[in-house]
Amino acid sequence: MSQEKTFFGHPRGLATLFFTEMWERFSYYGMRALLLLYMVASVERGGMGLDDKTGGAVYGLYTMFVYLLALPGGWLADKFFGLRKSIFYGGCIIALGHICLALPTTETFFIGLLLITLGTGLLKPNISSMVGEIYPPDEQVRRDAGFSIFFMGINSGALISPIIVGYLGENINWHYGFAAAGVGMIFGLIQFKLTEKYLGNAGLEPARLPDATQQKKRETSIRTGLWIVSILLIAFVALLLTRTITINPVVFASASGVVIGISVLIYFIYVFLFEKLDGDEKKKVFAIFLMFLITTMFYTGYEGQGSSLNLFADRYSDRSLGSFIMPASWLQSAPPFFVILFVPVFTWLWFTLAKRKLNPITPVKMALGLIFMGLGYLVMIGASDIVIAGGKPLPTWLIVTYMFHTFGEICLYPIGLSGVTKLSPKRLVGQMMGVFFMALALGNLFAGLYAGEFSDEAITANPTLLTELFGFIVKIMFIAGAIVLVFSKPIRKLMGNIQ
Repeated sequence: MSQEKTFFGHPRGLATLFFTEMWERFSYYGMRALLLLYMVASVERGGMGLDDKTGGAVYGLYTMFVYLLALPGGWLADKFFGLRKSIFYGGCIIALGHICLALPTTETFFIGLLLITLGTGLLKPNISSMVGEIYPPDEQVRRDAGFSIFFMGINSGALISPIIVGYLGENINWHYGFAAAGVGMIFGLIQFKLTEKYLGNAGLEPARLPDATQQKKRETSIRTGLWIVSILLIAFVALLLTRTITINPVVFASASGVVIGISVLIYFIYVFLFEKLDGDEKKKVFAIFLMFLITTMFYTGYEGQGSSLNLFADRYSDRSLGSFIMPASWLQSAPPFFVILFVPVFTWLWFTLAKRKLNPITPVKMALGLIFMGLGYLVMIGASDIVIAGGKPLPTWLIVTYMFHTFGEICLYPIGLSGVTKLSPKRLVGQMMGVFFMALALGNLFAGLYAGEFSDEAITANPTLLTELFGFIVKIMFIAGAIVLVFSKPIRKLMGNIQ
């Protein structure tokens, strides 16, 4: 590990990871801002002309797989590639995906989405792990501060990406926007290789078995498995491109949600029955299961930012700034802006309340996350009333909604992430973290599917449908938040000695 401390008093390698992650998030959030708008835009506007249900399903599947593939991506890094190669290979695959998206054909569009999900699954979990690797084991406090700086890199990329990518995509050519997102990833890769030396030996090698023969057998098995998976994947894509087989995205997305939900349930049943948990561990694992349900519900609402709320901005908001029409995707910069602005405020608030022994317990904070989510969609009911009356609401309605959603995420996401690591039995920490990210994957999938209900034709025929759709989310979030609040003390007891 390099001991040179030139990046805000931290190892210089933190800057390497900060800017790599910033550009990768530039790529991802640029895609997130444009993807659904492009798919449902008419052919006359240069879009794909898909109906809202199909576009929403594809969007949901794409964002779902970004999180799901983080599980095998992390495993491959640990067992075969090592963290550093995984980050670089993942970035290369993402950049290749954007090159495909820059080409104006349907076939290259879907190949590009596939490559980006594969690359993100390989890069995203491992670059976060690398942050911890560049610090000595005895520097816990400084490492925690390093993760906070790294978190700002994530939101910096998410902040600037919709502005650049969105303008090029919506105002000039959709494929220019996709290409610009890819250029960001290429910048990240170049920066990573040029400054890689500052990472020292961190992440160079995977975890190796003590026995060299066993290690070689493992590597041979993984290499063989990768070749088999690659061949099957290429064959599957070829069958799709030649239309030998066809897939209904709506049916596939709906079935995926059911399969993932059942898989998680079976996994928890397996853990309770066969992992030989003691009484305290069983209570804590059950608390994690409840956190999984809460997190899934929250992100079903939160990920409406890139789907249903993005469609609302595009179709119904008054985005006129004089003679200039603001791209709808620009509003996607609001959430990361609020994260950067309010994370220090909430950190100060929790710290101040803790000193006075008033800091809310974990279940209460998660309930607040759901309630803030409900408040955000309550604001959208007001915006919908303007649409119903024949007007166009200003973007400020969406901006206030995103502010409430950010408050909710600040309350829920870091608390949930920390809670899972503390509550999990030591031998199951990695698996339980995988389950937590499956909650995010499910939330993204459900948000995409729900966006399909915001059909422009249906809302034009019956504008009150907007109020009904947003109102349904408000009811779900408020009821769920109230239930979690009512049962916050029993949930807290399940957590035992974990604060």
